[in-house]
Amino acid sequence: MTNTIMESEARQSPLVIQKQIELNDKIVQKIAHKLISLDPKMVMIIGRGSSDHAGVFAKYLIEIELNIPTCSAAPSVSSIYKKQLKLNSAVVIVISQSGRSPDIIEQAKMAKTGGAYCIAMVNDETSPLKDIVDEVLPIRAGKEVSVAATKSYLATLSAMVHLISVWSKNNELYSSLKRLPAVMKEVIAKDIQLLPADFEQIKNMVVLSRGISLGIANEMALKLKEVCSIHAEAFSSAEFLHGPITLVDKGIHILNCVVKDECEASHSQQIHEIIKRNGRVIFIGQAGLEIHPRLAPLLILQRFYIDIANISVALGLNPDKPTGLKKVTQTT
Repeated sequence: MTNTIMESEARQSPLVIQKQIELNDKIVQKIAHKLISLDPKMVMIIGRGSSDHAGVFAKYLIEIELNIPTCSAAPSVSSIYKKQLKLNSAVVIVISQSGRSPDIIEQAKMAKTGGAYCIAMVNDETSPLKDIVDEVLPIRAGKEVSVAATKSYLATLSAMVHLISVWSKNNELYSSLKRLPAVMKEVIAKDIQLLPADFEQIKNMVVLSRGISLGIANEMALKLKEVCSIHAEAFSSAEFLHGPITLVDKGIHILNCVVKDECEASHSQQIHEIIKRNGRVIFIGQAGLEIHPRLAPLLILQRFYIDIANISVALGLNPDKPTGLKKVTQTT
């Protein structure tokens, strides 16, 4: 265990999520009831950085569980190009820890003006977004000091699962969500999966996953850049075969993110193809723990955050204060 704030905050996630589920249940029921009555024809997600990666997770979750087309917003359309989208019959979910980035605020205003039913998922409930949107769904991660987000990202995913499980009337997923904090504690107690020695000489890396876990693959790649100074990019394992696989012949390292869901067999075949080409593959998975497949990515990411903080320190870096980064990014 390191003495970093990043690891300490990551270890708080099970308790954060447990309290979040209890405190958010009434508002989730209220929002879900409204969404059922609206019967939206599309969902748009607004977010930057880790929040955008949470949006990728949300896209798969919504499309799998509700069959509603879901897309990621391009904030520059409103903040730079000054365009107004037609969003009648749409739901817009704004994801932001601070809720204070100017382009996110502008995009939320545009969505509301365009006729969308707007929900803000924010950690700072005093943010300006509360006065723009129709409803606020609090992330409730508490103060997060480390620049590299951990508990706030995991709590964003759990809040999204909470909303979608009630909206889609998926009682099995809803019940499994209530078990999630206990299983997250189990994965924290498991052995380290990512060893510092495996990352000592790595300068470039590809994170591979598929389906609903692509959102956490994006997050892993971001953290590798932020706290380990490793250039990393995330790909769907299926997409990686369409050209980028040539990087394997150049010796690039692969972080294989394995989730036990409907994509597992296909993903494993694609990883096998990489191994046949002598690809250098490092594995991270669910540590033998069973959970609803829509929640499995949260287990893997919980383990990853702890391991990567340890690797950052072993590389002589400070994961709490990545060079050139700050907590709130003011993009326009």
